[in-house]
Amino acid sequence: MIELDYTLRTVALGAAVLGLSSGSLGSFAVLRGQSLLGDAISHAALPGVALAFLLTGSKAPLVLVVGAGLAGWVGTLAVMSVVGRSRVPYDAALGIVLSVFFGLGVVLLTFIQSRPDASQAGLDTFLFGQAAALVGRDVVTMAALGAVALLAMGVFWKEFKLLLFDPDFAAVQGFPARALDVGLTTLLVIAIVIGLQTVGVVLMSALIVAPAAAARQWTDRLWGVVVLAGVFGALSGAAGAVISSAGAGIPTGPTIVLVATAVVMLSLAFAPRRGLVAAWLRGRRNRRVLRVAGTLEDLYTLALGHQNPHHPHAAAALRTMTARPESVEPTLLALEAQGLVEPQSDAWALTARGLSEARRLARQSDLEDA
Repeated sequence: MIELDYTLRTVALGAAVLGLSSGSLGSFAVLRGQSLLGDAISHAALPGVALAFLLTGSKAPLVLVVGAGLAGWVGTLAVMSVVGRSRVPYDAALGIVLSVFFGLGVVLLTFIQSRPDASQAGLDTFLFGQAAALVGRDVVTMAALGAVALLAMGVFWKEFKLLLFDPDFAAVQGFPARALDVGLTTLLVIAIVIGLQTVGVVLMSALIVAPAAAARQWTDRLWGVVVLAGVFGALSGAAGAVISSAGAGIPTGPTIVLVATAVVMLSLAFAPRRGLVAAWLRGRRNRRVLRVAGTLEDLYTLALGHQNPHHPHAAAALRTMTARPESVEPTLLALEAQGLVEPQSDAWALTARGLSEARRLARQSDLEDA
């Protein structure tokens, strides 16, 4: 039981570290419209893992991460080179690099697995991840590399922010835009390669995109998106690890991705400004306000036909003036609660306050028409 608790703590901590770094740095990729770059980098890193093992014979986490990072970085530079030196669009370049590097990685892994020695066992876990295999030194490696990447992001925050929102202005002001672009991409490569053992190359892009997409629903501030994305990523990683440990045979990597997806769905639904529920409530409130204003103006239009502006009119007359006659009575009751109309027998009349408000709405409507 003690060993199980230690394993769970190790996996949960490693997944949280991964979520924190990938979520924070992934915010820049998402806000730059380069969400698929994470997918390309993660797939491009696979041959680097295989080559690192072939050249060194070591399965040490740091060795494999360095190989994955170099391959991912080369793949990213290949995308930039293809886009900059040809007419191939960005998404097509991503697809080309992703396919070529991933195919090369699968071929190399197949070759390694065909070797007679058993030392290569476990490399195929980089395809789909095997978080349960994490040990203490793996977490230390992930934390150290993630901390370096986050520290570099903090040091160059102003430059990365300028590159994100106005790269042309950054170049005009003398900032090395190309170098900053490569530097930011390098930090993203680091965030991706440290998570390959946990969730694998196939699912790693989800941890780059999902936390940032969720955070974007809650705030318009860059620092807020980065912080929230890191928090969402860390919570998704830890929660996914705990949930996967609750049942036998539940894979940790896919569970982490599913938790991150759930966070995105909840954010899309319930974020206070951008959420679907908030948008529905705003739309409902706006429609109610428009119905109230429309009924008030209709009553004022009828009152203009009489010398007394407070002359009462039946609700039936108001129902003929709207596309939703069934809403007239509830709207009149709402107007009465606001002190804008008052019932008189079976009719309704404007109060002094209601007459003043109706005249204001009429003047506003005339100005908009003009």
